[in-house]
Amino acid sequence: MELLDGKRVKKEFFEKLKEEISKLDRAPGLAVIQVGNDPASEVYVRQKEKMANGLGYLFKHIKLNEDVKEEELLNIIDELNNDDNIDGFLVQMPIPKHINPYVVQNRINYLKDVDGLTDINMGALVHNKEFLVACTPQGIMDLLEYYNIDISGKNVVIVGRSDLVGKPLASLMTNSNATVSLCHSKTNNLKSFTKRADILVVAVGKPNFIKKEDVKNNAVIIDVGINRLSDGSLCGDVDFESVKEKASFITPVPGGVGQMTVMELAKNTYKAYKLLKTNVKH
Repeated sequence: MELLDGKRVKKEFFEKLKEEISKLDRAPGLAVIQVGNDPASEVYVRQKEKMANGLGYLFKHIKLNEDVKEEELLNIIDELNNDDNIDGFLVQMPIPKHINPYVVQNRINYLKDVDGLTDINMGALVHNKEFLVACTPQGIMDLLEYYNIDISGKNVVIVGRSDLVGKPLASLMTNSNATVSLCHSKTNNLKSFTKRADILVVAVGKPNFIKKEDVKNNAVIIDVGINRLSDGSLCGDVDFESVKEKASFITPVPGGVGQMTVMELAKNTYKAYKLLKTNVKH
């Protein structure tokens, strides 16, 4: 069993990226809009700020009250779309229920959409013409590539069909010639799928959901989940201690996919800078 060490991959990538950034005529700009005081969001925004500062990016954090009107949020998005110093930005999820996330995400200029969630970017991905791809799925692909894990022809099972992870990852895997099963809460006999996966990706937000008996020998296990237990410790959606006995490769939690997500946000910001520079159009 070998650990898929996201921390190591991110460190190496950041060293190369810093070199590229030093050649630019100005620092790329990243903005995060946060609505409300969700505790997890606070942590994620701090991570993004730390990443941006470490790379020398311009970082802008716009924090809005929980009761902000949708129109006001959309006006701020318009301002960032027109701000030449901001190359990429995102609205930190979750947002309050009175605001439509679909409307908000699609107000973002697709060339600045570092979360890869606009209809244009999601559609481009399906057609294998991606511009900016959701960070976690692209991070998984880059992690597999780093460890020379071949995807072509493999049986890939993804548990979880979110717009942020499952759906875009299914497209990326399909584009890389994998045979993909996208499972979810309505899937009958989930174990019959997970047990035949060469590569199993789990993104359901349930602590230790996948057990040793759910996976086949020598499977590659990608655990996207990060859950805080009552004792304060963190665990993934995969029961790491038991599953690692059967896996050929497995991601740790923390230190695996989460590190790759941060790396991809940095990469997307740099990519957005380049896209805006060349003003690429479909």
